[in-house]
Amino acid sequence: MGEDNCRIRRGDCPEILASLRRLAINLLNNITSFKGGMKRKMKKAAMNTSYTAEVLEGAELVFEDLPAAQ
Repeated sequence: MGEDNCRIRRGDCPEILASLRRLAINLLNNITSFKGGMKRKMKKAAMNTSYTAEVLEGAELVFEDLPAAQ
């Protein structure tokens, strides 16, 4: 995902961006409809909006299972 080329270094931004990267990787790992490595899944998500929607729909299922914050 280009972590070494990232120029974000101030404040909490590196930690926030790392969390977003981990979230994206976990969402792509949860998709089983497309057999391929992480690199192929990332490329397909970048090129195909219906596949991206499928990945994000998987996120909705994950967040629905979480208990509500009090």
